[in-house]
Amino acid sequence: MKSNTEKFGKAPHQPSLWTRADALKVHADDPTTTQPLVSADFPVLSNEVFIWDTMPLRDLDGNITSVDGWSVIFTLTADRHPNDPQYIDENGNYDITRDWNDRHGRAKMYYWFSRTGKDWKLGGRVMAEGVSPTAREWAGTPILLNEQGDVDLYYTAVTPGATIVKVRGRVVTTEHGVSMVGFEKVKPLFEADGKMYQTEAQNPFWGFRDPWPFRDPNDGKLYMLFEGNVAGERGSHKVGKAEIGDVPPGYEDVGNSRFQTACVGIAVARDEDGDDWEMLPPLLTAVGVNDQTERPHFVFQDGKYYLFTISHTFTYADGVTGPDGVYGFVADSLFGPYVPLNGSGLVLGNPSSQPFQTYSHCVMPNGLVTSFIDSVPTDESGTQIRIGGTEAPTVEIKIKGQQTFVVAEYDYGYIPPMLDVTLE
Repeated sequence: MKSNTEKFGKAPHQPSLWTRADALKVHADDPTTTQPLVSADFPVLSNEVFIWDTMPLRDLDGNITSVDGWSVIFTLTADRHPNDPQYIDENGNYDITRDWNDRHGRAKMYYWFSRTGKDWKLGGRVMAEGVSPTAREWAGTPILLNEQGDVDLYYTAVTPGATIVKVRGRVVTTEHGVSMVGFEKVKPLFEADGKMYQTEAQNPFWGFRDPWPFRDPNDGKLYMLFEGNVAGERGSHKVGKAEIGDVPPGYEDVGNSRFQTACVGIAVARDEDGDDWEMLPPLLTAVGVNDQTERPHFVFQDGKYYLFTISHTFTYADGVTGPDGVYGFVADSLFGPYVPLNGSGLVLGNPSSQPFQTYSHCVMPNGLVTSFIDSVPTDESGTQIRIGGTEAPTVEIKIKGQQTFVVAEYDYGYIPPMLDVTLE
C-alpha cells in the first residue's frame, strides 16, 4: 500500500502552531477558565493504591460507554508503601510525598467498575504480570469494540524506549461486578521515527505516548492522536516569526525556548482492526512555547473538531507561562488549521492558590471533565500539603464556538455513561 506522502505527493497537511503570542494571552485565575478549589478534606478512592491518569471505557466515536449498566474506568495505578523502609523518614513517619513522586516507575493499568458512575470498586490489574513487554504501563485508551464485549486497550509501553501498543481482551459482567479477561498478547504498533517525531536518541527528555484512537466523523477512517515532540536534535530547533506570532514590542526575545518542542501527533490506520498504522505530520506544534502536550483527545461538536490536551507550568518555555491544566484548539476539519480556544488555548487551569491540585484532565463529549488530585495545601502558607492519588471532583464546561466556560462542579470521580451497551 502506498503511503499518504506517496499518494498526495507531499505531506497531507501543515501543522498548526500554538504561538508565543497565543500563550501571552494565557491568564490564570479567570473564573471562566479556572477549576474550582479542591478541599483538603477530599475522600480517597483507595488507601492501598495511588491512581492518576483516568481512562473511561468508550467507543471509537468518543462516547463514554457502560456495559450491562456497569460503568468502567481504567487508571494508571501504583501500590502505596506506608510500611516500606525506603519511604520511612528520619522521624519514623511515612513519606507519602516521596512514594507518590516515585509512582511513574511502577505504573500499571488497573480497572474499576460502578453502578452509579462514581463509588468505584477496584477490579484489579488489566494484564497479568509479565504480559506487557516493558517495565511501565503508561496511559492510553480502552475501546469497547462490539456487543460481544471485546475491548482494545491502546497504551504506552515504556522503559526501555516508548512504544504505542495495544492488547485485546473482553469485559465480562455479572450481577455483582465486572471482570477483564484475555489481555494476553500485546501488539507493538509504532515508535517515534526521528523524522517527524523526536526520538530518545535525539533528546533524552523526549515524549512519545498517550494513544487516543477515534473514528473521524467526516471521512469514517480510523485515526489516532498521541503526544510527541517535533523531530530533531535537542536544542537545534528554530523559534522563528511563525512560532513567535504577533507579539508586542519588547517580547521578541525567545531566550532558550528552542528546547520546548511539544506537538500533538496523528496516525492513520491502514486496516479496519487498528493493527497497522502510518504516522502523519503533527496536527499541532508548540515549538518555543511548551514541551508537553499530553493526552490529546477530541470532542466533536457542531461540525467542529475540538482538540484538547494537558500541560504543565514547568514545561512552558522562557518568557511564557500558564497553569497546569487543559488547553484546547478548534478547527473546521480534522487537519486544521487549528486556532486556540479563548484566544490563548487555556480551557481549564488550576487556581494560583492551589497550582498542583489536579492534573490529567479528560474532556468528555458531554462537557464533563475528569481529573485526579495531585496535591492540595492544608495551611494558608501552602507549605503543608496533602497528597491525593485519587479522583478529583468532575467539572462541567460549556463549549460555544471558540470559547469555553466553567459552568458546574460535581462529585469526586463522577463519570456517568453516555450510552449503555447490552452484551450479547
